[in-house]
Amino acid sequence: MAAEGIRYVVTVPDGGLSELLVRCTEAGREVVTLTTEEEGVAFLAGAWLGGERGVLLMQSSGVGNCINMLTLPRICRMPCVMLVTMRGTWGEFNPWQIPMGQAVPDALESVGVTTFPAGSAEAVGQTFRAACRQAYHTGTTVAVLVDQRIVGSKDFRREGSHR
Repeated sequence: MAAEGIRYVVTVPDGGLSELLVRCTEAGREVVTLTTEEEGVAFLAGAWLGGERGVLLMQSSGVGNCINMLTLPRICRMPCVMLVTMRGTWGEFNPWQIPMGQAVPDALESVGVTTFPAGSAEAVGQTFRAACRQAYHTGTTVAVLVDQRIVGSKDFRREGSHR
């Protein structure tokens, strides 16, 4: 994230993002905890207007909360970078995660967000850099979709996750 000039990492608390958030803090990024994902879109717009860059980290279920707010960066031609950990796709046990998880790519693309799927852990960094480059050079909204196999599927019956 340093190479992309990102100062702010905004997120709604999620266990699947905890390791990344610790690394962001250790790397000197300002981690801002939100109450809803759409606040993150507004935060990133404000940061951009103030000359700073940020990224919104969220779980796929939070995408549905952002759809209307994503008109802000689109209409104002501000970059908006999101990293979305997918749920409801691979090995999902929670039926509430499946509808939005399966709809995320189409939902985002329908409101003008370019999606960049990352299907392996090795691809996430390179995919994220490409997405940032596009967003910051073209003033568009992008989302890196991190495959559920990378973060694992949760299982609340036992501790841990399954990859």
